Amino acid sequence: MQTIDTLRRRIDTVEDLQSIVRTMKSLAAVSIRQYEEASEALADYTRTVELGLLALLRQGGAPRPGPTGRASVTRAYVLFGSDHGLCGRFNEVVLERFAEAESSHEDTPLVLAVGARAASALEAAAHRVTGLELPGGADGLTGLAQSILLTIDDWQTTHGPLTVDLVHNHRTAGIVADPRVARLLPVDLDRFRGKEAARWPTRCLPLWTMETETLLASLVRQYLFVSIFQAGAESLASEHASRLSAMQAAERNIEEHLDEMQGEYRQRRQQAITEELLDVVSGFETLSRAEA
Repeated sequence: MQTIDTLRRRIDTVEDLQSIVRTMKSLAAVSIRQYEEASEALADYTRTVELGLLALLRQGGAPRPGPTGRASVTRAYVLFGSDHGLCGRFNEVVLERFAEAESSHEDTPLVLAVGARAASALEAAAHRVTGLELPGGADGLTGLAQSILLTIDDWQTTHGPLTVDLVHNHRTAGIVADPRVARLLPVDLDRFRGKEAARWPTRCLPLWTMETETLLASLVRQYLFVSIFQAGAESLASEHASRLSAMQAAERNIEEHLDEMQGEYRQRRQQAITEELLDVVSGFETLSRAEA
């Protein structure tokens, strides 16, 4: 049986843990909004890039895709996980979605894992993994996207044509970590071709003076950049939402455990006080009988 002092020390320890959990919960809530704002801030730029691609397609500036030669195309994935734990099943669900996506293929794909936890899990599953660390804040997303593009460039130099899919979690209504797979390469220009007949959104028709192929390459590069940036922002917002949910559950468990321990402490303390009073009364009665 625990002594009162031991129980008091346990209560102090749990209260310290409760304070840490509350701090982590607050940081997660702030981080969610930070990455959501980063994603929202990119929306206008994304729209500009898409309009540029649409303008080229409307005037026949982009070629129709030819034969893919799929037999010689190397499959590759960019998977977003987390560097740290305490985020529920965030990493597990995205890894399960990745396993589902590549299970129908016999060849081993190239994998770029963003986040130490995801990289470790993939290495344990015998995948060829290149790892990148996650940024500490939204201002690091630009550098992360550029590093991913450089890795893809290196892959293309070494392995030739690629298909690249982004695998990441995002938030949906009622779900903090909903995994998705999105095709990054080859760029699906058909999604823009379907809008060619639509009315141009401004009165000024687009014009350009640089070489069409150079402009197309630049726009595609920017399109890849914003796609990766968006995936990273959504994944990080989802990670912190998962961590917030985990911390809320931990806080509830701590509060319940703390209530139980405090109730036991009060009961033990009351019992000790009662025993001391009984000892005093018993001693007084003994002295009274001795004097009589």
